[in-house]
Amino acid sequence: MIASNPGPVPRLSPVDRTADTLFVYGTLRFRRILTALLGRVPSGTPATVSGWRTAALAGRPYPGLVPAPGQTATGLLLSGLSTHEWRVLDDFEDDEYELRRLPVDGGGGGDGNGAGEAWVYTWAVPGQVRAENWEPDVFAGHQLDGYAARLEAAALRLRGGR
Repeated sequence: MIASNPGPVPRLSPVDRTADTLFVYGTLRFRRILTALLGRVPSGTPATVSGWRTAALAGRPYPGLVPAPGQTATGLLLSGLSTHEWRVLDDFEDDEYELRRLPVDGGGGGDGNGAGEAWVYTWAVPGQVRAENWEPDVFAGHQLDGYAARLEAAALRLRGGR
């Protein structure tokens, strides 16, 4: 948990965890992953972020969102997350991600036509970014079952199961 001594500001401190939305573009767009982490699937609507791409990362099964002029990243805009769920998702994202607000299109955003802002975990380690994009269909076909099974087993252990 959060230490009582002074230190870096926790990533979630600027987030209004009762009202803000989270744009997810990688493994968190899969129902099975969300269920393993949260015990449910929050409300999610299709959304995009322009000027960014969902990059494959060296040696990792999950992607990172990186700046890419002229490209568009697709994903889901998650809403209705509880304070506890924000913490779980923030713990899930490792320290190589930065949490920032970005403009998003879709998901019923602030101006009535689906445009608005959302929180997004962007990748902060340029040396691990590969030239190709991460493809959700490829992940689903080759890695989703094993990845989800590991998360499900870890969640069971945390809840005191076997």
